[in-house]
Amino acid sequence: MNSLELLAQQKLAAAEYPLAVVLPGGRRLGSADARVSIRLHELKPLAHLATGEIGLLAEDYVEQRLELDGSLRDLVGAAAQLLGDPTRVEPSRGPLGWWRQLMRHGRSLARHSAEADARQIQFHYDVADEFYALWLDPKRVYSCAYYRDAGMTLAQAQEAKLDHICRKLMLHSGERFLDIGAGWGGLLLWAAEHYGVQATGITLSRNQHAHVNRLIDERGLRGRVTMELLDYRHLPESQPWDKIASVGMFEHVGRAQLPAYFAKVLRLLKPGGLMMNHGITAGGTENDQLGGGLGDFIERYIFPGGELLHVSHVLRTQAESGLEMLDVENLRPHYARTLWAWSDQLESHLAQARSVVSERVLRAYRLYLAGSAMCFEQGWISLHQILVGRPSGDVSAGALRGAQSVFPFNRDYMYR
Repeated sequence: MNSLELLAQQKLAAAEYPLAVVLPGGRRLGSADARVSIRLHELKPLAHLATGEIGLLAEDYVEQRLELDGSLRDLVGAAAQLLGDPTRVEPSRGPLGWWRQLMRHGRSLARHSAEADARQIQFHYDVADEFYALWLDPKRVYSCAYYRDAGMTLAQAQEAKLDHICRKLMLHSGERFLDIGAGWGGLLLWAAEHYGVQATGITLSRNQHAHVNRLIDERGLRGRVTMELLDYRHLPESQPWDKIASVGMFEHVGRAQLPAYFAKVLRLLKPGGLMMNHGITAGGTENDQLGGGLGDFIERYIFPGGELLHVSHVLRTQAESGLEMLDVENLRPHYARTLWAWSDQLESHLAQARSVVSERVLRAYRLYLAGSAMCFEQGWISLHQILVGRPSGDVSAGALRGAQSVFPFNRDYMYR
């Protein structure tokens, strides 16, 4: 046994989860009764295993340098043991802290021009509508569901999430409602049909834009609902909206653009109006992606340009933009359950998936969905709904003196 094999064997022996590796010649390392095994077509992945670079092992699978035997739930359980804590990074303090922060800001700024954002969104969301339809709910809601009741199906939990957002925003008939990053239109259409709002949605995905406009016509909502292919930076500010939602979108904005993004939201929102920001946040306070190569894998195969920010950074940026935080809710375990539901659905439709996307894309998404579910369970990433308001400046307005918005400063209305 050479030194690389010995190091890999030690790594396997130290893991609490039984795992085995089958070398190209057929020799086996690791547990004899492992539920999960990795079959190598070449030796390069063995070095990635030995050094704990789980992201590179995932890339090896996508590029078919190895095969995986066993369930994805067992696989990600083993990966979690090998990975350690991917949120641990060197703090951006000390003599070189300012330099690291400057470099991070520069990278973020370069990655998030309007043109770059459009390319990155289309890379992910325009894979194939038929592919997403295989594992999303019938409304194609591609964000964290809300399992209000433990026995809910995915479809029921997604409807509960849409209604949860509408309730938090206190939507009323006739209000002008904006959905920034409206996806396949789930929230946009729910708000129009159940709350009577005049709804406008924007997206950078051509597929989503075409799909939602078909639904608008099919449901007779033309004139009440509008879906535009538009960057948020180009939204007109001459007629501000009563309420705004952004669901699963601000992850694409980038750290460097976040102040400008929330400043734009402030200008788009009427004084006294409410905005809901629902999005993935970092589990650690310093990391803008997951370590162990996971962030690099997601950047290359799934979400180019995506950046994770801790909720504390988001709240501070919102406050500095002039938005007042009114309510924060952590839905992290809800997203773990949502992702497992998506993963299970995809696993049950692999043959159909191979007919609409390449094997490379399918392998990437199989790992992405199951791996993300594990990361939410572990607390390495999170999901926060943040309700903010634009203070009106009128201390006599609102349910309580000094409210300066329509928010009643209690949560009773959300759950009635």
